[in-house]
Amino acid sequence: MQIDLRGHTALVTGAGKGIGRAIATAMAAAGADVALADRQALAADDDLLAGLRAGGVRAEFFAADVSRGPSVAALFSDVAQRMGAIDILVNNAGVSRVTPFLEVDEAEWDAIINTNLKSVYLCCKHALPGMLVRGSGCIINIASELGYLGRAHFAPYTASKGGVITLTRSLALEFAPAIRVNAIAPGPCDTDMLRAEITTTEQLEREVAIPMGRLGQPEEIAATAVFLASNYASFYCGDVLSPNGGSLMR
Repeated sequence: MQIDLRGHTALVTGAGKGIGRAIATAMAAAGADVALADRQALAADDDLLAGLRAGGVRAEFFAADVSRGPSVAALFSDVAQRMGAIDILVNNAGVSRVTPFLEVDEAEWDAIINTNLKSVYLCCKHALPGMLVRGSGCIINIASELGYLGRAHFAPYTASKGGVITLTRSLALEFAPAIRVNAIAPGPCDTDMLRAEITTTEQLEREVAIPMGRLGQPEEIAATAVFLASNYASFYCGDVLSPNGGSLMR
């Protein structure tokens, strides 16, 4: 199956590393022009941008904090000026912290909810009007299997990812058939975020105690995103695909 995204522009948030970086790379490999948004210093990563551009696509970095409305507004204005209309929006930006619920203060709760869930609202709010004018578009929201399962000491994160799942379905119902809105809920994936959460051998063993017996790779999640962005996924609406190695079977 050969996926061709030439002629499309994708905006990927949280594109500096991990799953977001892999998605941006895979979108470019499929021929899409890619706008990479991150609040980290991705601008200094000339090798990444050069590598994407070597495939003949446009790739630009945009500094943005997608948890804040003014920053998102500036992001979409900058992308429009430098790259034109957005055809594919991937809401990937996310953070997590391991904190017992009774120790979660309001600032931590807001920081996680705003980054993981409010950012999806803000970016969709800015992307959808243009997509509706053109009569087409694709939105892919990155959730998590923990949005279904929950987990002790992860209350803000699991609440945010559960919200991403239901927000995805609400938007899919409201904007189909012109706009396709779907989500991906990865299982345990080998990223800096997960590695920061694993502090003991027992925790790692728990993560890989799944039918596939290993952590997923960011590139495997990226392949799912490229599929959802393609015409092969033209009948997917409000779906949540779950590349998770069998950790959650629904």
